[in-house]
Amino acid sequence: MSAQTPSELVRIEAAGLLALAERLEGPMAQAFEHAVELVTQCGTLNGRVVVTGMGKSGIIAQKIAASLSSTGTPAMFLHPAEALHGDLGMLARGDVVVALSASGETEEILRLLPTLKRIGDALICFCCEMRSTLASSSDVVLDCGVPQEACGFGLAPTASTTAMLALGDALAVAVSLRKGFRLEDFADLHPGGKLGSRLARVSSLMHTGRAIPMVAPATPMTEVIYEMSRKKLGVTTVALDGKLLGLISDGDLRRLLESAGPEALRLTAADAMHTHPKTIAASELAASALHKMEAMKITSLVVVDGQMQIEGVLHLHDLWGLDLI
Repeated sequence: MSAQTPSELVRIEAAGLLALAERLEGPMAQAFEHAVELVTQCGTLNGRVVVTGMGKSGIIAQKIAASLSSTGTPAMFLHPAEALHGDLGMLARGDVVVALSASGETEEILRLLPTLKRIGDALICFCCEMRSTLASSSDVVLDCGVPQEACGFGLAPTASTTAMLALGDALAVAVSLRKGFRLEDFADLHPGGKLGSRLARVSSLMHTGRAIPMVAPATPMTEVIYEMSRKKLGVTTVALDGKLLGLISDGDLRRLLESAGPEALRLTAADAMHTHPKTIAASELAASALHKMEAMKITSLVVVDGQMQIEGVLHLHDLWGLDLI
């Protein structure tokens, strides 16, 4: 076993990725496009992508299934050994199977082939041996061959599994782009943790129902002040039958009192409101709301639907603590 530095080992894996990239730009481009098309069509027909592999390839297969699922393509991992003992029932007509095997001769996967052919599911393989049994039995063959493994003996899957992982990521992203997967869709699939905070929607943060500060156009200024004080958002909406007509903020009140003095208290909400308040849709991301507030130097946004019906109010304080940078 030859001694190699950590940097040399990483360069061996990088060389494998560069070789893969060159194939994707050249001889393997058409096969990859075929794989993308099969996986995309599978979703439109309510099928799933079933990813399988043994050993180290199986671990990579699990990650690929997770990447597909998180980017809008229903996918699951099937352990080939467990499949031989009953889990083949997971497969249904219309699914697409992605099989990972460096040698293309993994016994447990080869034993699945008769069932796959009987069901009629499409088979895509990630393989390093283009003349292997698995490769010759697949509808699409994607070459994961590498110049050498990082393992000193050249035996342990290292550079080859890295190539499989990168190829799986490329497939997942290419399919998501083909399907028009949006940031909003990504947010729906990642509601938890730090990522969920960054992708939170306005609808999950806004003040709704009785918590919305709201007065009618004819409301006396004394009651306007009371409503703003009671709801503690520094603003109140002015609405008629729930439709937004205007907004009054703390700043508006201060300016009104400075200009009109005690006479300001004899005015109504309609006299004091500004009629073009800043609004946002409930489906927008919290990050978009923060960007609007910062750009316009305001602390609140009124959440409305397409007919300007008030659905809520979002305050800058509601965004504090979220990782929106």
